[in-house]
Amino acid sequence: MDVQIEESWKKELQIEFDKPYFAQIVQFIKQEKAAGKTIFPKGEDMFAAFNTTPFNKIKVVVLGQDPYHGQGQAHGLCFSVQKDMIIPPSLKNIYKELAADIGFVPPDHGCLSAWAEQGVFMLNASLTVEQANPNSHSKIGWATFTDAVIKLISARRENIVFLLWGKFAQAKMLYIDHQKHHILTAAHPSPFSAYNGFYGCKHFSKTNDYLKSFGKEVINWQL
Repeated sequence: MDVQIEESWKKELQIEFDKPYFAQIVQFIKQEKAAGKTIFPKGEDMFAAFNTTPFNKIKVVVLGQDPYHGQGQAHGLCFSVQKDMIIPPSLKNIYKELAADIGFVPPDHGCLSAWAEQGVFMLNASLTVEQANPNSHSKIGWATFTDAVIKLISARRENIVFLLWGKFAQAKMLYIDHQKHHILTAAHPSPFSAYNGFYGCKHFSKTNDYLKSFGKEVINWQL
C-alpha cells in the first residue's frame, strides 16, 4: 500500500503498510467518511508526528492515547492543538510542570510543532478519532501499528528518552529495551491525576541531562 509519509519512516514501516490489518484501517476510515462521519485529524495531518520528526532524528518519544475529538483541535501530534485553539487542560498542566522545572514561560497557544521539529516524536496510540466520540478508533487496528512503531524505535535506535505519562503509556514499556534507552514515567498530566506525581517529575530537565550525557543537542522546550 502506498502511504504518503516521510521517506525514512516509509522505508522502516513499509512492511506494516503492506499487512492486511493496515488495509483494514484504511478501509474503515473510508467507509466512515462515506457514511458522513467527521474524522480527526484531517487526512494530511494523520502522519504529522512522522512527517515532522524523521526516524533518524528522534531524540525523545512522548506517547499519548487518542487524538482530540473537537473541531479544529487535533493536528497529528499528541497533546498538541492548532494555534488558534484553547489550550487543553492536560497541556496546561504540562506547561505548569515545565515552568516549575526549567522556568518555561507558557505561550498563548498549544501548538507543540517546535518540539517535534527538534526530535520529540509525539505519537498517539490511535492516529484517528470520530468527532465527539473519544477512543472511537482505538479498536480498528491502530494499536497494532503504533505498537510496531514503538518496537521499531526501540530496536533500531539507541539512547532515546521515552516519556510515559499515565498507565496507558506505561503499558507500552514492555516494547522498549531498557538497556538501550532511558524511560521516564509519571502520572498523566490530566487534571484528574497530575497531582499524583506528574507535578514535580522534572522530566524536561532530566531529558536534557540525558541527551547532554550522550553529546546530543538538548531540546529547547520554550515555545
